[in-house]
Amino acid sequence: MVSASSPPLPKEAPLEGEWEEEEQGPRREAKWWYSTFHTVTAMVGAGVLSLPYAMAYLGWGPGMAVMVISWCMTLHTFWLLIQLHESTTGVRFDRYIDLARHAFGPKLGPWIVLPQQLIVQVGVNIVYMVTGGTCLQKFMEMVCDDCIRLRHSYWIVIFGSTHFLLSQLPNFNSVYGVSLAAAVMSLCYSTIAWAGCLSKGRQPDVSYDYKITSGADSIFRVFNALGQISFAYAGHAVALEIQATIPSTPGKPSRVAMWKGAIGAYFVNAVCYFPVAIIGYWAFGQDVTDNVLVALQKPSWLIAAANLMVVVHVLGSYQVFAMPLFALIEKGLTKKFNVPSGVALRLVVRTSYVAFTLFMAVTFPFFGDLLGFFGGFGFAPTSYFLPSIIWLILKKPKKFTTQWIVNWVGIFIGVLIMLASTIGGFRNIIADSASYKFYQ
Repeated sequence: MVSASSPPLPKEAPLEGEWEEEEQGPRREAKWWYSTFHTVTAMVGAGVLSLPYAMAYLGWGPGMAVMVISWCMTLHTFWLLIQLHESTTGVRFDRYIDLARHAFGPKLGPWIVLPQQLIVQVGVNIVYMVTGGTCLQKFMEMVCDDCIRLRHSYWIVIFGSTHFLLSQLPNFNSVYGVSLAAAVMSLCYSTIAWAGCLSKGRQPDVSYDYKITSGADSIFRVFNALGQISFAYAGHAVALEIQATIPSTPGKPSRVAMWKGAIGAYFVNAVCYFPVAIIGYWAFGQDVTDNVLVALQKPSWLIAAANLMVVVHVLGSYQVFAMPLFALIEKGLTKKFNVPSGVALRLVVRTSYVAFTLFMAVTFPFFGDLLGFFGGFGFAPTSYFLPSIIWLILKKPKKFTTQWIVNWVGIFIGVLIMLASTIGGFRNIIADSASYKFYQ
C-alpha cells in the first residue's frame, strides 16, 4: 500500500491489461537486446582505459578485490532497480526521480536523487568531451605526421561541436543506432587495448610496487583510484530510463527483458574491464598512464584505430546520458513556464547544454582526476548504495536475513568509496590545476 503522504502514482494500467504509454512520450518499442547495448554504451565507457592506472595505486591484491567487489555489487544494485521499476501494480517508475519520490516522499525524494543523477550525467558528459578530444588528437597525430599540431583544447572543441547536431535527435529511441555503434566500439577498443599490451609484453624493469609519492599524496591518489573504478560502473543513473523504452504487460513485465539485457551487458563489461586492467598493469606496472592507449605506440595503425573507436563510443555514450536530462529539462520548462514543446525549445535547451559541457571540458581537462572525483561524488551513490536504500524502504526485508545483510553491507562499502574517492579526486584536481596551463 502507498501511504497518504506519497505522491500520485505516475500511471495506472488500462482496463485491457496493457501498461499505459507515457503521455506525449515516445512509444515503448525496445527489445531486450536494446537494453544490452544501451547499458554497455552507458557503462563500458572510456573509464576502462584508466583501470590499469587505478591498479598502479592499489596494487594487485587490493586492486583485483575492488574490481571484483564492484562488479558484483553493481550487478546486484542493477537488479534491484530493474525489480523496483514496476514494484507497484500498474505503475512504471520510468525515471530515478519518480522512484525516489515514491520511496522518500514528494519533497525529500528529488533532493536525494536528482543532484546525484545530475552529477553523474553532467559529469560523464564533461569527461567524455575531454576523452573524445584527447583520442581524436591522438588519432590525427598518428595518421598525419605532417599535419599542423593543434592545441588540446582545440581538439576538444572539434569533438564537442558534433554534439550540437547529434543532440537534436528527439528522444531515446532515436539514438539506438548511435548507441549500438558505440557499444560495438567499446568492445573493440577494449580488446585492442589489452591485446596491444599483451603484444607489447612486460616492459624492461617493470615494477609493481606502489607509485612513489609523498605520504599524503599517496593516500589521496589511492582514494582517487577508487573513484576511477566506481566511474566504470556508471550505467545505473539511466537504468530506469532504458527500461522505460521496453514494452510491458502484467503477464510479461519489462523486468524480464531488462534483466536479460543486463546480464548480457555485464558479460560484455567483464570481457572489457578485467583483461584491460590486468594485462595493462602487467605490461607497464607503476609507470602506466591514466589512459592505457596513450602508452601504446605500435602497431601505429591499430592504436590509431582504437583511438578513433573511443571517439565513436563517447559520441554515443554522451547522448545516452544526455537524452534523459534533455527530456527532464524540456518537460520542466513546458510545465512550469508553459513553453511550447518542439524544435525551438529543443534547439535552445540542447545547444545551451552542449555549450556548457564543452566549456567545462576545455577548462578542466584533467582526465584521471575527473574520473575519480565524479566517480566518488556521483556514481558511488547512484550505482552502489541508493538502490539498496530504496529497496530497504519499499520492500522492508526482515532484519538479519540475507537480503537485509547484503544491502546494508553494500551501503556501508558504497559510502566509504564515495567519501574516499570524492576527497581524493577533488584534491588531485586542485593539485594538478596548479601546474596546468589552461586552454592549451
